[in-house]
Amino acid sequence: MRAARLTTPVRIIGLAGVLACLCLPARAADPKADPKPDATIKNASIEASVYLDDKIKADSALSADCLAEGRKWIDKQAAEAANDRKQEPDLFKERGGYSFERKYSVRSVVDGRYISVLRDDYMNTLGAHPNSDVNTILWDTTEKKRISIRPFFTETADHGPTLSAMRKAVIAALNAEKKRRDAGETATAEWYKELKPTLLKIGAVTLAPSTVSGKSSGLTFHYPPYAVGPYAEGQYVIFVPWETLRPYLTPEGARIFAGARPKGDADEQQ
Repeated sequence: MRAARLTTPVRIIGLAGVLACLCLPARAADPKADPKPDATIKNASIEASVYLDDKIKADSALSADCLAEGRKWIDKQAAEAANDRKQEPDLFKERGGYSFERKYSVRSVVDGRYISVLRDDYMNTLGAHPNSDVNTILWDTTEKKRISIRPFFTETADHGPTLSAMRKAVIAALNAEKKRRDAGETATAEWYKELKPTLLKIGAVTLAPSTVSGKSSGLTFHYPPYAVGPYAEGQYVIFVPWETLRPYLTPEGARIFAGARPKGDADEQQ
């Protein structure tokens, strides 16, 4: 049986947590508003779909990469759902199958070369409430492959100067955002213990758009529910301006970062 459905975090989810489900990615009721999925499966165990936005489809290599990953994801969820249905047929008969949805969308294009992609997941495995996840892809159109942010910084060693400064800036911005949301009581080391100064643990990152065309204003870090706060708080998108990381930039980093975060970008990302 799928462990994720049984091992909800020990924190109690009250009415606020239930209401927060409304903030999860949802499919529109109007069928005309729903784009045709680029990959899908539907049977007694599961309904799962993958969507690519038009900007991703415009790049054949990026589109193929995302679609291949999305199809593997669908196959994995379908196999697990079928296994769970065998173990609990009555549950599936009563409540229907699992529901999954993955959307790939372009967050920014920098220097005409670096494409930041958001990968948003919706998951309903018949538990207490649906859930969501977010991850990111940084695509180099010249090399036609996924890359990390390493080329933009002089060093990115685990617990090194760059990532330590990055983590410090992320936590400061998280605390400010939690205060703005009146959720300051959850701005604790306990919630941040998984945020480590390493590329794999600092958070899913994108290049933020800028007021200067073709440039990036800094980094945005994307955290799904439960990552840095209770489920009821939903997702966090945390911005670190490029000036904060100026001492650690490579020549390539100095070339692509400039300007400020566009007005309204924060609202669009929350």
